[in-house]
Amino acid sequence: MQGVRHLTSKLTRFIPKDRRFALIAILLAVLIGGFISVADEMLEGDTTQFDNAILLALRHADNPSIPIGPDWLLPVVKDITALGGAAIVSLVVLATSGYFMLKHKFHMIFFLLVSAGGGAVAMEVLKTFFNRPRPSIVPHLTAATHASFPSGHSMFSAIVYLTIAAILAKTTKSYRLKVYYVSVGLFLTMLVGFSRIYLGVHYPTDVLAGWCAGAVWAAFTYLIGDWLESRGQIEKEESARENE
Repeated sequence: MQGVRHLTSKLTRFIPKDRRFALIAILLAVLIGGFISVADEMLEGDTTQFDNAILLALRHADNPSIPIGPDWLLPVVKDITALGGAAIVSLVVLATSGYFMLKHKFHMIFFLLVSAGGGAVAMEVLKTFFNRPRPSIVPHLTAATHASFPSGHSMFSAIVYLTIAAILAKTTKSYRLKVYYVSVGLFLTMLVGFSRIYLGVHYPTDVLAGWCAGAVWAAFTYLIGDWLESRGQIEKEESARENE
């Protein structure tokens, strides 16, 4: 265990803080550029063939109302897509806030609620601005309303799950925990996005744009977290067990 502690300690110091800031700033620029590129191609109609080809590939050729895969897959995908819905995501935010309250980390509660609320507003603004219709080339396998671009489920899940991961990562120096938090956030976000495409309620480019926009918000949250940490607003939570 001593060797593991030594290795993780080295890894956490491998990239100096100022360089981590620069890397995240570069990531922000790449994500913003990716969103703009996808949005531009979508508005010009250049993504239509790509979007339709993927949606049709996920359905039986002789009956587009039937998705590919075993019978048990559709109910599972419907359960997964709920992880990006407003009700479930709100419960996750409340549960996480409750955890921080029990830990007496009230600054983190405020930070999380403002991040999630601000991200939700940004999502609605983008949807209203682009006002893209939902896919019509295949039947929808779940109820869907509002505009299609960017995918609200994909963006909101990225905003909340990656923001929570970023906040939790600020509470520990354990490299393993940081990786775990971010990996879980990314995994849930990816699952939700893929589920929207499988159910036929979003074009693939809707989901790509939602991921980019949500990840931008989460990365920005991480930078704000760095700033708050430097001011002592986000308390470090460190124990001997965390570094084992």
